[in-house]
Amino acid sequence: MNLKILVLPLILSFMSIPLVSLYSQDYDFKIYKNFSDLENAHFDIRDDRVHVINFWATWCAPCIKELPYLDALTEKYGDKIKVTLVSLDFPRRIDSALVPFLTKNQLKSEVVLLDDGRANVWIDLVDSGWSGAIPATVVFMNGKKHFYEKEFHSFEEVEEIVLKINQ
Repeated sequence: MNLKILVLPLILSFMSIPLVSLYSQDYDFKIYKNFSDLENAHFDIRDDRVHVINFWATWCAPCIKELPYLDALTEKYGDKIKVTLVSLDFPRRIDSALVPFLTKNQLKSEVVLLDDGRANVWIDLVDSGWSGAIPATVVFMNGKKHFYEKEFHSFEEVEEIVLKINQ
């Protein structure tokens, strides 16, 4: 019994070694060191597109579950809907978690990393009702904005919300 307890962590540690080297390729995404730079680049854009900004992290199971639905918007609508996936992963986990996840899943939507530890300041800037829990999604177009602090459970649910703001 004691041998199993010692061997399992040893086996698991060896299993993770190839994953790190396998996924150590560079993945192209922008890192924002403060929220104002992210806000200037991705919020309050007034064009004819619907903008979807999703806050997520690789350690958040509900986030990972809904990402394919959000990414499918990019596949289906192309440039008509702009999806930005804002990773809140810790910078020290970029190489060990974020890059492997992105490499494995080959997301079509734009991915950026927000490395601003002042969440108590910028959370209210995203939406005054946001508790800070993720996943969280902002959908906006031409001054209209809707905020969702929840997990989406289907592509159809996401698509309905996104198309509704366009009416």
